Amino acid sequence: MEPAIETRELTVRYPTGGGIESISLRVERGEVMGFLGKNGAGKTTTIRVLLDLLRPDSGSARVLGSDVRAGAGALRARIGYLPGDLALPPGCTGAQALDLFARLQRKPPVDRDRVLDRLGFPRHALQRSARGYSTGMRQMIGITLALQHHPELLILDEPTSGLDPVVRDAFLALVREARDGGQTVFLSSHVLDEVERGADRVAIVHDGRLRHVGSVAELRAQAPRQATLRWRDGTTTTLDPATDGAATSPLDGLLARVHAAAAARPGELLDIAITAPGLDELFRAVIARPGEAPT
Repeated sequence: MEPAIETRELTVRYPTGGGIESISLRVERGEVMGFLGKNGAGKTTTIRVLLDLLRPDSGSARVLGSDVRAGAGALRARIGYLPGDLALPPGCTGAQALDLFARLQRKPPVDRDRVLDRLGFPRHALQRSARGYSTGMRQMIGITLALQHHPELLILDEPTSGLDPVVRDAFLALVREARDGGQTVFLSSHVLDEVERGADRVAIVHDGRLRHVGSVAELRAQAPRQATLRWRDGTTTTLDPATDGAATSPLDGLLARVHAAAAARPGELLDIAITAPGLDELFRAVIARPGEAPT
């Protein structure tokens, strides 16, 4: 079976600068891929190409086994899309907006009630004009629009923008359930915590280029740790992350430095704490590297 998403050397150049450069990415069916990057990194540009809303200067993109330029409306009906700048039709109630998109999606909204309930959207508010919705309520409607027809592929651009922590947790649970049910999720975000909690793999894009593709565990394995040694007299020694050319891994290099520090003060060491970096630190470490293509 072909992957859910496959791009090859996808390139978009804007006249004023920016865009994406030679993005080659493969997203397998039934996985959650987190697409990470700062604002302006190229995430939305990539998504617009996948939806054939933007034509690339070079390269190719296939979605659900079809070239995006050939699939047209029939392909988009198999996709649930949440844009990063969702605008609901003016004058519509929430219910009318959901019904309108259901007709455009060409499939019955079989998951609508379940998604609304899980997000905790107040049902009485569906009969109100969407113009009066809060940011969080509009985002909940947008998530429901993307999920209601049980699409094969979900493409979600900054989906938790404006959501409170409780609703965000409910959304991430829906993402995991979609994956467990065989759907594929392409989740664009700069909120690292939610990607770590919901994604099987992550792709990091920076300045329009892919800088890392792999699991969060693989990303962590490449990152140096920090060690803190506490001595009996109350003083501490912090060994900051550093590269040891003789070590087989960042942890091996740190352990050698811990051993050397402990040997320098025999009998006085009370405690050792080794700290793994958070995902935000890993992200910064990746984009700080020279711009090599991911392996």
